[in-house]
Amino acid sequence: MRKMKNQENNRMIFKTFRMKNSLLVVVFLVSLSSFSQNKKWTLQECVDYALENNITVKQSELDTDIAEENITSAIGNFLPSVNGSTSGNFNFGSYIGQDGSRISSNTFGSSLSVNAGVTIFNGFRNTNLYKQAKLGLESSKVQLQKLKDDISLFVVNSYLNALLNKENYKIAEEQYKVTQQQVERITVLFNEGSQPKSALLDVEAQLASNKEQLINAQNSIDLALLNLAQLLQISHRGFDVEEVTFNLSSVELLYNDTDQIFNKALGDRPEIRAAEINIENSELDIEMAKSAFYPSVSLGAGLGTSYQHTLGEKDRRTIVDPNTGTISSIPNGFGTQFNNNLGYNVGVSISVPIFNGNRTRASVNRAIISSKRTAYGLEQAKQDLRSTIENAYLDARAALNQYQASNASLVAQEEAFRTAKESYSQGVTTSFEFEQVRNRLISAQSTLANSKYNFVFKSKLLEFYYGIPITLD
Repeated sequence: MRKMKNQENNRMIFKTFRMKNSLLVVVFLVSLSSFSQNKKWTLQECVDYALENNITVKQSELDTDIAEENITSAIGNFLPSVNGSTSGNFNFGSYIGQDGSRISSNTFGSSLSVNAGVTIFNGFRNTNLYKQAKLGLESSKVQLQKLKDDISLFVVNSYLNALLNKENYKIAEEQYKVTQQQVERITVLFNEGSQPKSALLDVEAQLASNKEQLINAQNSIDLALLNLAQLLQISHRGFDVEEVTFNLSSVELLYNDTDQIFNKALGDRPEIRAAEINIENSELDIEMAKSAFYPSVSLGAGLGTSYQHTLGEKDRRTIVDPNTGTISSIPNGFGTQFNNNLGYNVGVSISVPIFNGNRTRASVNRAIISSKRTAYGLEQAKQDLRSTIENAYLDARAALNQYQASNASLVAQEEAFRTAKESYSQGVTTSFEFEQVRNRLISAQSTLANSKYNFVFKSKLLEFYYGIPITLD
């Protein structure tokens, strides 16, 4: 009885312990989920996460690994190749002996050989293949950097778009609060009989319109955060970004012209280096095509042995004593035959091209033409880079002018709104006139917000081409 009671107590203790552990796990998961939802991502965190986890980046990194293996293969061309082979066969049947009689014999035979060869000279083809492999690795790294740059710009643009929509939401929210105050004020005046029913209906309609604008602004935020989360390839649930305050009180362009940026970008941009690598690679193609004009020299060496056995008989060999002429038979087993039949060889092979229907010459000419074509690729890359920088500079300058104009317009609209608000509160201005002034203020606020973030991105883009990492400090 006591034993059963102890077992029951043990079960209760274990059950209580398990429930406590389960509760701890649930609390931990809830806390972790809460942390994830409350976390606000900075721009640097978004960029770092995208570069570390983007699938396309990971694939490009694997391309770099493949390029490294290509170098290993190119080095292997300078090393000797060693091959071993063995064979075994059974022979059944009969044959005619020297005395004309038919001899029936079943035999088993095997052989073993090891051969080695190394290329001594092949017109520097192996050397050029090694150089191309190293260029291939550098090209893979350059392409990877270009991909990372593009992804970084996409992340920055999406991040700023999210901030822009957050600011537009604040504008819509502020206007909604202003309209709410109007509704409260007109309601009081209507109840007192100093305002007609139509005035109250007008301001209530405006409140509904502001509510719709507020909902649309929130939807724009959600969509912008969704786009950024998808770019990072993470869940959009609970995803949010850290807001940034920009100090644009003395805003100006850091550069007076595009030449300074372009000259700096020529030495830094991966697309320029990629075009230069293509030229170097095409020049090596010419040298490899010319290698077919040269003789090739290779060195080879090997060893081999064999074993023969007549089925149903012992392995023995007949010998004749040269002094007495006595014939005797001695054992001739597997080890003895492999040792006695062991042979070696070494040799040098030289192949001299004489004529192959001008195929080599045509191959060289094609490589030369291709190299000239590749050279134009570098010039095109430089022109594209210059055009991109010039467009970015003009966009940034236009964005600066737009921002300054929008800022001045907002100051004027804020003063006009302040005056209209006072007039409206005194009953001098009608509701329709007041809404006209306020709509112009909202438009000015939205225009300033758009021009501000547009200028921030365009100016950061110029800094990016100058080699300055993009930050929102």
